[in-house]
Amino acid sequence: MKPIVVIGAGQAGASLVAKLRQLGHSDGLILIGDEPRPPYQRPPLSKGYLLGDMSVEQLLLRPQSFYADQNIELWSGKRVEAIDPLAKTVKIDGQIVEYHQLALTTGSVPRRLPSPANASGVYTVRNLADVDAMAKEFQAGRRVLIVGGGYIGLEAAAVAAKLGLEVTLIEMAPRILQRVAAPETAAFFRKLHEGHGVRILEGVGLERLVEDGGRVTGALLSNGQNLSVDFVIAGVGIAPATGLAEAAGLRVENGIWTDVHGRTSDPAVWAAGDGASFPWNDGRLRLESVGHAIDHAECVASNMLGIEKPYIPKPWFWSDQYDVKLQIAGLNQGYDSVVIRQGAGEQRSIWYYRGEQLLAVDAINDPRSFMVARRILEAGQTVERSLVQDVNIDVKQLLAAATRTCDA
Repeated sequence: MKPIVVIGAGQAGASLVAKLRQLGHSDGLILIGDEPRPPYQRPPLSKGYLLGDMSVEQLLLRPQSFYADQNIELWSGKRVEAIDPLAKTVKIDGQIVEYHQLALTTGSVPRRLPSPANASGVYTVRNLADVDAMAKEFQAGRRVLIVGGGYIGLEAAAVAAKLGLEVTLIEMAPRILQRVAAPETAAFFRKLHEGHGVRILEGVGLERLVEDGGRVTGALLSNGQNLSVDFVIAGVGIAPATGLAEAAGLRVENGIWTDVHGRTSDPAVWAAGDGASFPWNDGRLRLESVGHAIDHAECVASNMLGIEKPYIPKPWFWSDQYDVKLQIAGLNQGYDSVVIRQGAGEQRSIWYYRGEQLLAVDAINDPRSFMVARRILEAGQTVERSLVQDVNIDVKQLLAAATRTCDA
């Protein structure tokens, strides 16, 4: 039989091929990645790896030997040029490879700044090469401009501040974390960063970068301010990598369109991870997280083998900044109110509601609240606001309260 081919050797691709083998698929299996190394973790790139606390070997999801032991052909450093769904082939560096089934785990690409042509000193944070290229810039006393006040930008700011750089972060929206978190969560992290010397400018965009001799030297901001900088980091989000799918005639809708099982508009082609969109509630959803990449890929792997299991997301995320760990359970889309549960010291959690329904929780240095909230949400339950707010009630008691509330 012709092999299963998986394009994209990130978290989703690595999880998908491992699950296929675990479920008993014994025929040919090829995992193709455009980077010259085995699949590795991305979240530590802008944190532990950039700080020098992790090596490349520690980043690897599995040792190189795993792929050989599992009879998985790992094609690293290979560029897929085209997919032909009618012929069931992919073109890789000029070579034509036939497939029985194809999975696209192509992930996302970073959005870039309108930098001057060929100017150096402007970076994105997406892969190992990006971080290796910028690592030399992180020297105490140098000036860095970070564009974007989402989690990627804030994590980069935390590392730069810890290493003694002069950090300015600008966010075009009225506040940091505008798209992903409540004002209460944003206020906590604004205060945290400002306490570490980071200058945060909200409601301020980038008009243009200034370069001299092929190197970025400054930035003109929308408020008329001119900044002198030594380098710039773009944290302005990512976009799904849909180029191959579009060129192959596959349906694209906020990512590579899939049904609830992960099948694309071509029955022999599947997609998983943050480059794919799937049915959710009355619309479609695309998630960008490690947990989703693993869960979605493993579900798709089982469906490629005929199990026909619908994918039901259980979203959770995290962000490390300085000595603070933010853990997020659920999705806060459509919330209309929040409840703050204050813990000891800097511990706290922000509980998002739409009406009486709990949607999500931001847990700040509060792993117990995170785990309780995650269990409540994954069970499709809710819990009364007054109980959440009452710190005299132990957070674990909310599990029983949630069950009673939903059974009432």
